[in-house]
Amino acid sequence: MKKLWSLIFILSLYTQVFAQPRTQINFNYDWKFKLDDEPEAKNIAFNDDAWRKLNLPHDWSIEADFAEEHPATNQGGALPGGIAWYRKTFKTPANTQNKTVSIQFDGVYQHSEVWINGVFLGKRPNGYISFQYDITPHLKPANQENIIAVRVNNSQQPNSRWYSGSGIYRNVKLLITNPIAIAQHGVFVTTPQVSANEATLKHQLQLENISTLKSPLEVEVKVLNAKGKLVARNIQTVPVNQLSGIITQNLNVKNPALWSPQEPNLYQVITKVYQNKVLVDELKTTTGIRSFRFDVKNGFYLNDMPTKILGVCLHHDLGAIGATVNVRAMERQLEILKAMGTNAIRTAHNPPAPEFLDLCDKMGFLVMDEAFDMWKKRKNKFDYHRDFEEWHERDLADLVKRDRNHPSVFMWSIGNEIREQFDSTGTKIAANLSKIVKLHDNTRPVTTALTETEPAKNFIWKSNALDVLGFNYKYFDYDSLPKRFGDIPLIAAETTSALQTRGVYDLADTLRLWPASSKDKFVVNGNPDYTVTAYDNVAAYWGTSHEKAWKAVKDRNFMSGIFVWTGFDYLGEPVPYDFPARSSYYGIIDLAGFPKDVYYMYQSEWTNQPVLHLLPHWNWQAGKVVDVWAYYNQADEVELFLNGKSLGKKAKTTDELHVSWKVPFEAGTLKAISYLNGKVVLEKEIRTAGAPHHIVLNVDRNKLNADGNDLAFVTATLVDEAGTIIPYADNLIKFTLSGAGQIAGTDNGYQADLSSLSKPNRKLWKGKALAVVKASQHAGKIVLTAEADGFKPVSINIKTK
Repeated sequence: MKKLWSLIFILSLYTQVFAQPRTQINFNYDWKFKLDDEPEAKNIAFNDDAWRKLNLPHDWSIEADFAEEHPATNQGGALPGGIAWYRKTFKTPANTQNKTVSIQFDGVYQHSEVWINGVFLGKRPNGYISFQYDITPHLKPANQENIIAVRVNNSQQPNSRWYSGSGIYRNVKLLITNPIAIAQHGVFVTTPQVSANEATLKHQLQLENISTLKSPLEVEVKVLNAKGKLVARNIQTVPVNQLSGIITQNLNVKNPALWSPQEPNLYQVITKVYQNKVLVDELKTTTGIRSFRFDVKNGFYLNDMPTKILGVCLHHDLGAIGATVNVRAMERQLEILKAMGTNAIRTAHNPPAPEFLDLCDKMGFLVMDEAFDMWKKRKNKFDYHRDFEEWHERDLADLVKRDRNHPSVFMWSIGNEIREQFDSTGTKIAANLSKIVKLHDNTRPVTTALTETEPAKNFIWKSNALDVLGFNYKYFDYDSLPKRFGDIPLIAAETTSALQTRGVYDLADTLRLWPASSKDKFVVNGNPDYTVTAYDNVAAYWGTSHEKAWKAVKDRNFMSGIFVWTGFDYLGEPVPYDFPARSSYYGIIDLAGFPKDVYYMYQSEWTNQPVLHLLPHWNWQAGKVVDVWAYYNQADEVELFLNGKSLGKKAKTTDELHVSWKVPFEAGTLKAISYLNGKVVLEKEIRTAGAPHHIVLNVDRNKLNADGNDLAFVTATLVDEAGTIIPYADNLIKFTLSGAGQIAGTDNGYQADLSSLSKPNRKLWKGKALAVVKASQHAGKIVLTAEADGFKPVSINIKTK
């Protein structure tokens, strides 16, 4: 009887799954891979038994050692490209009879070509765009085996100004629908009227495969709030002669919970299509109800509230795991940025992963969604300029249609520092690109990141195709921009380019430019260990300090906001150094996810939480004069003590966002106290570290999902007996793991560490290192152990479920 009930239960689940009008299958598992060009691998009979088995997403470049000879150069991360093949054998699902089956790729870098059962499906040069192919005509009958083969060509380099990664580095899905179905990206939800009492939700629908229909269809739209409660519903019968067009419905939502970075309230819109009362398709779309506008004099308004855009630019790599898309790794980055006070992200300089925008919707980040880094004129020999003419219209349309339902997306960027800015071709191309965007979404403004602040020389501006002017750097020109460009909103699309290495402190008071000008490719007389001081006083020649860049926007209401270059360090573009430097110095947070000191300047300016941060560490030679800085807020002054003796109180001036003292070093305790009206707000102490004593492990999460993707980030720190970090420690830490997981990578944030990020061993940098632990697909216990010569091994437990 027990077996009978089990069988009935399984059959019930089977019926529920296969009765669905739309089924999406995770297609990431059980692929085979070879890093080599195998032209015959597209054929069914090809023998791939010797190939490596793996799951997607996958970035083959991050697995290699950093080396100077890689043609991507250190600007591309000093890692290899190449040509590789992926193959997957799968059985045709039983529920595909009289169905349409598509394979969806969220991103393949780059120049992908796809075959099924030896039949060529197509190619896609752009490494960041999502695409899909209809495989229905080429599938074998149910339960017979099929072969998907994908060739990825990232061999022609350099093709990027930063680390791109290589391979099928984003998710792959199989989609099964009825022939009559909602088109790809066929639902478009907007909120044209929004108030505190009521919002109008506009629902637009496009169907496919309806040319032979003889009878009308019914379209039902339901809107559910975050608790799953129905808040609006409408059913519309659509005549046959209207099915091929855009089917529009308006629904009213009473007392809407508005979306904002502070309260990212979300709704779910359920679209159902019926034929003769039978459900033929259903799609769930997440949306948010919000209004926004730009004002020439007063900047950006969200839900009719003046809102300064406090943003950072982000590249797509995720540090130790490279370009491999991982939801938890992206979520961790956004959590760190959220705690800093960030409310906006610029996806520099390419379309992001769909999951990234899902997180921004849920966590509350405004997003400038960016399409291109170049148009027809190249920045690298083998970059997208070669494909722009043929592919730009399709790529841009696919980006806009894919991302237009995300409430986080508030602006489209059609390019970054485009070289056609300086000749008349830029006028025509900008107008065409803006037209493509508006064809698919006329509810959001179009911008591009410009560098030319003289209108007569700016041919993109002359197109009159931009709704908002984004300018990179040139903070000294801000006051003149309204006079030069007239009544058009302004935003600092990219700023700062300050350079820092976490935990390094060169004692200097004045701003230094590394390199000093465009005449120098690299800094002259930089630090021999390829570091840059963590004091906020070094920048690339086109940029400035974090404080100056932020103040230039903060003090001007007409500047809608700021996007700092960058939120995190990223692989590649290691200004100001040549190899062995291989990752950037621009980040407010290092590549391992450890905040640099300037993080707390932003936190003190961008959040309402009390902040007091003291730097540097307190291990120096006796008598050395040390510049001591403090970032603080919600106080009017800070007092500094050395071993109990007051060194005086300081308050910020209009020119600086920190206070500082010059202090002759004396071992012991450095203490800062912030006061408001004479009352203590916060206290912060830094102690001189003694002899290294033991390793400490801290994990961000000790319970993971056993899905083969979830991550835990474990920080290893070397401390003295009292628990004070050893600020100069560079011991080699050997990480080992047992149980239901694996070590996905390690890092320490040092921009010139040449050890592969996929290796389990890592030297500490300024006392810290990171291990990334990935859960397996089966539940169990994970034990991560860290050991170093001369120290007792230490372990930490992580559970998976």
